[in-house]
Amino acid sequence: MQLKNYIAGQWVAGSGKQAELVDASTGELIATTSSGGLDFGAMLKYGREVGGPPLRKMTFPERGRMLKALALHLMERKDKYYQISYKTGATKPDSWVDIEGGIGNLFANASLRRTLGNMPFYVDGEAIKTSKNGTFIGHHIMVPKEGVAVHINAFNFPIWGMLEKVAVNWMAGVPAVVKPATVTSYLTEAMVKDIVASGIVPEGAIQLICGSADGLLDHVMQQDVVTFTGSASTGRMLKRHPRIVDESVPFNMEADSLNAIVLGPDAVPGTEEFDLFIKEVTREITLKCGQRCTGARRIMVPENVLEDVQIALGKRLGSTVIGDPRAEGVRMGALAGKTQREEVKRALGELLKGSQVVFGDPDSVNVTGADAAKGAFMSPILLYNNDPWKNQVSHNVEAFGPVSTLMPYKDLDDAVALSKLGKGSLVATIATHNDKYAQQFVWGAASHHGRMLVLNRDMAKENTGHGSPLATLVHGGPGRAGGGEEMGGKRGVMHYLQRTAIQGHPSMITALTQQYQQGATYHITEKHPFQLHFEELNIGDTLISETHLVTLQNIEDFAALSGDRFYAHMDENALDGTPFTGRVAHGYFILSRAAGLFVDPPKGPVLLNYGIEECRFLKPVYPGSTIKVKFTCREKLDQEKRPKTADSPKGADVARGIVKWLVDVVDETGETVALATILTMVKKLDQN
Repeated sequence: MQLKNYIAGQWVAGSGKQAELVDASTGELIATTSSGGLDFGAMLKYGREVGGPPLRKMTFPERGRMLKALALHLMERKDKYYQISYKTGATKPDSWVDIEGGIGNLFANASLRRTLGNMPFYVDGEAIKTSKNGTFIGHHIMVPKEGVAVHINAFNFPIWGMLEKVAVNWMAGVPAVVKPATVTSYLTEAMVKDIVASGIVPEGAIQLICGSADGLLDHVMQQDVVTFTGSASTGRMLKRHPRIVDESVPFNMEADSLNAIVLGPDAVPGTEEFDLFIKEVTREITLKCGQRCTGARRIMVPENVLEDVQIALGKRLGSTVIGDPRAEGVRMGALAGKTQREEVKRALGELLKGSQVVFGDPDSVNVTGADAAKGAFMSPILLYNNDPWKNQVSHNVEAFGPVSTLMPYKDLDDAVALSKLGKGSLVATIATHNDKYAQQFVWGAASHHGRMLVLNRDMAKENTGHGSPLATLVHGGPGRAGGGEEMGGKRGVMHYLQRTAIQGHPSMITALTQQYQQGATYHITEKHPFQLHFEELNIGDTLISETHLVTLQNIEDFAALSGDRFYAHMDENALDGTPFTGRVAHGYFILSRAAGLFVDPPKGPVLLNYGIEECRFLKPVYPGSTIKVKFTCREKLDQEKRPKTADSPKGADVARGIVKWLVDVVDETGETVALATILTMVKKLDQN
């Protein structure tokens, strides 16, 4: 079988010399592939001109619904991906991380549709007043780049590596060209075929290269974004590509790093943290056969428990069944291929210049359900570096396989310093139940790590582990780790958006952002705003309320009802040294009374109060002051209606949206005394 590349809407076989892809456990030929004859320039042009426009026109809610639909579609087909994944040498747990973890990235990024607004672009932060009288303000918007996201991925996660990236660029409104590592590209190809066939993403939103990508970067332009996952040396080479430099193309790099896992001083043998540490280290060495960029390569333990740790790790590693992942009982599969195994052994040779093997045999391994000579199997290897300050090879060389180095530390400051010798890592973990030790390590080492995990008994059951980045948190790290940030919720999406400052009158900035800005022109509606359906409301629709005279009795009554008898409200003799000149009304009374002024009691399209997003009390209100409310439609957020199901044949919901209202409470002088944004759920006219 020859794998095909998906180029400009067509599945195309590459010409010329074919790369042979084999089963990592049996050595049997799976497929051949090549990218010979492909026009990479035309490919990128197609993505920009065909894939980009429909994605950019979609709103964030529409993109999110697209991701969710695709995630559900792929989840229905997950079983076939597992069968293919076994050929990469991955066990069922290994494959779960890759397949369902990857699809989980689609779900997680789909949920961002509720936080990014209702437009095709993102409005970043708050308006900035840039003039005395407020007629000239500034703001920031972030719009989709008009290029292509070029993803150059590693071999170890053929699905997760693709989905964690395309989920983010699609959410931002940018198409992708995916270049998986050739050795495991047959799994990526299988999923891309399903993505294309589904018709869920627009044509041109994804293209695939299964063979070599030599020459691809010659065609990138300044609106494109390049992401790379792989070795630090390859990443640095690509980052220096003349086209990347000349066009100032954003380059996000996530490189393999010498991640550390530390046993806290309190986690002595017999504690839950000690046991969790041993379990986690074993998992890091054996999961995915150690082929993870987040793998724990350096194991740091207090000098006094070094022997205990070595013995405990030896027992757990010794019970690990290695072999064909399709065989019963196998817990560790094969490396991706024999070439990869030879590379691991080469790096191991370097590491042995400063350490010694205390568990495993680099040249011999017992396997189950397979022939060790035909597959790319390797024993777990535990090294020991007795002087990690003198023998610094452990901090400079990574064996990208089931190899980790045990090393002692004198005290926690020593562990912090040792962790930094890796020159930047994706992740570091400390196993401790002591707050002070956690603070000392995290605060001391965070500058050199992209993510830090505190492992202990309190979170053990729900803990995702040292090596598992999450879609909602930043994945990346400084220095050797590449200096990039993938994923991270909104932060990940921002990589594919251009932040632009906009300036003008508040009315103009309102028009540009579709968010009402203070000082902008507003419209007094004939009907009360609470009697208007979601579609009938416009940004800037406003109600000016009646007035209310604040009295001392109001303060007394609110104190009695709420139980809030703070001295500033109740004791006029206790105000020396405070900002107040007399008993002051409760801020929450002002907000509550404001609600009484703007709420329309009769039943209407407003279904419920959804919450308060922000609230500030800006000026004291004393008895005798008069307040009124300027109540303005600030922003509208569409929400999808949940579909009918067997359990709820009439549908679980009514069609509705969320409306954000600016509540501006002013006194008799016209000055704002309280400012809040409240949210209501508003019914739509169209219930289809």
